[in-house]
Amino acid sequence: MTPRFWLMKTEPTTYSIEDLQRDGVTSWEGVRNYQVRNLMRDEMRRGDKVLIYHSNAKPPGVVGVAEVVREAYPDHHALDPSSHYYAQKATADKNPWVMVDVAFVAQLPRLVSLDELKAAPQLEGMWVLRRGSRLSVQPVDEAHFSAVLALADQG
Repeated sequence: MTPRFWLMKTEPTTYSIEDLQRDGVTSWEGVRNYQVRNLMRDEMRRGDKVLIYHSNAKPPGVVGVAEVVREAYPDHHALDPSSHYYAQKATADKNPWVMVDVAFVAQLPRLVSLDELKAAPQLEGMWVLRRGSRLSVQPVDEAHFSAVLALADQG
């Protein structure tokens, strides 16, 4: 099966590309949006490539690459009342929330800022550039994925 491509947003003060590099592999937990949950559960597959995007940063932008190494499984944080990701209505028998595991692949040679992404005509239509696009996990066309990596190498 041909790998798909994704963009995953994270706040660097919560979990950065440096944290992923240090840890090697991490679970992408805490998703509490049904559309994102459906993408992770139904479409993400082992071997898919991921652009890591630092949001809520100055400047925001793409900072690295990861790979999905474990497909969707129940997010146990939803069941833990002490977790920031606790979901009060979730139960062991009915937990709607999932997570995937991603592995560090590379830190980009430089951050590709949101402004640079917006200015690149070859990235027209990329989800992260759509007005009001706030999904923390979004599909990326293979051409857009390659174009972002090429932009990181220029500069």
